[in-house]
Amino acid sequence: MNIVLLEPEIPSNTGNIARTCVCTGSRLHLIRPLGFSLSEKNLMRAGMDYWHLLDLTVYDDLADFLSQKGQGRLFLATTKGKQTYTDVIYGYDDYIMFGKESAGIPEEILASNEEHTKTISNTCVNSSPVSDCSKTGNGYAKITFIG
Repeated sequence: MNIVLLEPEIPSNTGNIARTCVCTGSRLHLIRPLGFSLSEKNLMRAGMDYWHLLDLTVYDDLADFLSQKGQGRLFLATTKGKQTYTDVIYGYDDYIMFGKESAGIPEEILASNEEHTKTISNTCVNSSPVSDCSKTGNGYAKITFIG
């Protein structure tokens, strides 16, 4: 699985997501501009001792990411999708993109990829960090993979 952060702004959120990626064997893709330096203390503290184990790629911009992206499908996490993210069966090479914390994924990107937008509840999107969003209600959301 590939987790993509489009122009992330908060270093501790990115660090927590990085730690989750290491623990789940996922790859993390960061698309510039970033709202922080990759050497920032809050980023490293949130990533803890996992940062050196992270499979990380950083891209100059969205076009750079799209030109280098592998064959997996790209899903866009939003509050505006018609299908929830848990209703999808993901392949191990698929990508889930999250937009910047203050604005999400730009409307023009969502509109041109409507069939790949997947809803995450407002409660999840507004929580900090994003990696805590898998907890819903009294249990944990299940993401299904095919492989």
